[in-house]
Amino acid sequence: MKLTRRGFAGLALAAVPTARLFGARLNSVFNGVGVGINAPISFRGLPGAADDIIANMTTIGFSTCELRLQPIEGFIRGTGATPLPGQPATFGGPPPGGAPPAAGPGGPPAGVPGGPPPGGRGGRAPLTPEQIAAQKAAAEELDKWRLALPSDVFTSFRKKFADAGISINILKCDNMDAMKDDILDYFFTVAKLVGATAVSTEVPLDAAKRIGQFADKHKMLVGYHGHTNINDPQAFAKPESWETAMSWSRYNGVNLDIGHFTAANSTSPTPYLKKWHERVTHLHLKDRKYNNGPNVPWGQGDTPIVEILQLIRDEKWPIQGHMEWEYPAPAGSNCMKELAVCLEFARKALMS
Repeated sequence: MKLTRRGFAGLALAAVPTARLFGARLNSVFNGVGVGINAPISFRGLPGAADDIIANMTTIGFSTCELRLQPIEGFIRGTGATPLPGQPATFGGPPPGGAPPAAGPGGPPAGVPGGPPPGGRGGRAPLTPEQIAAQKAAAEELDKWRLALPSDVFTSFRKKFADAGISINILKCDNMDAMKDDILDYFFTVAKLVGATAVSTEVPLDAAKRIGQFADKHKMLVGYHGHTNINDPQAFAKPESWETAMSWSRYNGVNLDIGHFTAANSTSPTPYLKKWHERVTHLHLKDRKYNNGPNVPWGQGDTPIVEILQLIRDEKWPIQGHMEWEYPAPAGSNCMKELAVCLEFARKALMS
């Protein structure tokens, strides 16, 4: 089955919010397959605080998500807990091809453990010794703040999302390779408290040895996110990268980004999914072309999105797909419209 944007582009946000007007509960689980969003990063150029995420997910119709730790901790800070050291610009970066976002709340700053990697996608100048010292001090304060938090602040956060009709499927934690042991324990504990089924992260391959020990301890899968640099032995890009990590720990798993896998390996991710589905924590949904080709609107690339979604449906595997919006919006469109188009694309695929 080949679906294209034709027939979807005109829908945009028009049909999706209609159900909200009649009080219908959010539901982006189609024929047993949850279709969510990687939040807040896919809401590019938009504020990334918890209330913003809920509002945007509700507008489009998402009932499940992969949620980064930053908006959780940012929300807790705003409830009167000890202030969280440092808050960055709007999370998620600019829209593809767009201008940088304005400042706003969200979570720990870039470069601080728990925050996004330094420089994000575009990079930045090397830090000065003074900046490094300031970041180290902020990281130490952040660790103290985290370890002093009671568990009920996280169960309250979970309830906030649940009351909106949203479940947190995956907790995304940055820079896990740089964390002390007690903070790694904290990450897995938070994941359980907010209702996540797994943790996801982006780290060098060798870091999976140590992180896997904590995954085993907590009996919770950690999905390692991949990109496209198949020439870097420390990158998760070739199929063998995840297989090496999985050999080190029963709970090391695969965050299978089907777009990146397609582009990096110039082949369909379907056989890999069939082989390792029990260790796949979740999918990242996007469409890319072979040979490290670009991100493109769904239905225009080489990624077999429909085939993969229907395979999960037919096999009844408990694997959700979460969108990462990375292609440039067509003229006259924007982030919210494109995400609504993609959600309708997935719904059509799964209901066919």
